[in-house]
Amino acid sequence: MSTLVLLGIVALIVIILVIAGVKVVPQSETKVIERLGRFHSVLPPGLNIIWPFIDKPKMIYTRRVENFSGRRQIASIVSTASIDLREQVYDFPSQQVITKDNVTTEINALLYFQIVDPKKSVYEIDNLPNAIEKLTQTSLRNVIGELELDETLTSRDTINSRLQTILDEATNKWGVKVNRVELQDITPPESVREAMEKQMQAERNRRAEILNAEGEKKSLILRSEGEKQSQINQAEAEKQSQILKAEGESRAKVLQAEAEAEAIRRVAEAIKESKTDPATYMLAMKYIETLNEMVSGKDGKTVYIPYEATGVLGSIASIKDLFNK
Repeated sequence: MSTLVLLGIVALIVIILVIAGVKVVPQSETKVIERLGRFHSVLPPGLNIIWPFIDKPKMIYTRRVENFSGRRQIASIVSTASIDLREQVYDFPSQQVITKDNVTTEINALLYFQIVDPKKSVYEIDNLPNAIEKLTQTSLRNVIGELELDETLTSRDTINSRLQTILDEATNKWGVKVNRVELQDITPPESVREAMEKQMQAERNRRAEILNAEGEKKSLILRSEGEKQSQINQAEAEKQSQILKAEGESRAKVLQAEAEAEAIRRVAEAIKESKTDPATYMLAMKYIETLNEMVSGKDGKTVYIPYEATGVLGSIASIKDLFNK
């Protein structure tokens, strides 16, 4: 009976030793092992065996989200032996910062970081989550304090880059790599927001007036150009009309001259064999036309006889002889 009791005690001791000496580390996590209070090793993921009661994991602080309150997360700092090597996100609560132009503003920041050296994160700093939070808050105050409110609202990328550089340099000795910093909300005071809204409304009104003025200006310019083009077209039309009219008159004169020349030619051919002078014939015809115009008046009672009437009669006689032939 005593032998069974002894075997049971031995078996219990073995089980306790196995449980204490075997450590299973999940993927993307690690543990820092101390042997008799001194750093010994960093356990890789998987199955690891340590000396029971001699080797033990180092306890560290970590920040975990416990529950939700509305749309915000409530986080707390707890003690654990596992170190998470994945990229972590810290959502810090809003804090009051003062800009260069003495405007108090609430700013909420997000921090993305990753532990790259577990040994440094354990032995170079106590309470790493709290240290990162305080460092982020003080760095944010320093950066925003160098900028005015307008620059703070319009230069988020610049602020993020500066914070990321400052925090990465400061946390490098803690074995932490800060990947990026994001400003979520920038909330100025109510009075400042009202003033900004009035300013934006005034700016919108000014832009609307400028656009209206530019539209009226373009309309006047287009209208003036249209009237100018219409005048040019009208002048061009009148010019073409005058040119066509002049060409028509010129053509008519040419045709009349050609007709008179043809008439003279035919008369000359008709009297070529007679003894009558063509010039005398033409002169006589002109005299007859002139006399016809002189006596064509409606109430005309006076008849004008040329001084050289005998010459006219001689020309008529010549015409008579021409027709007789």
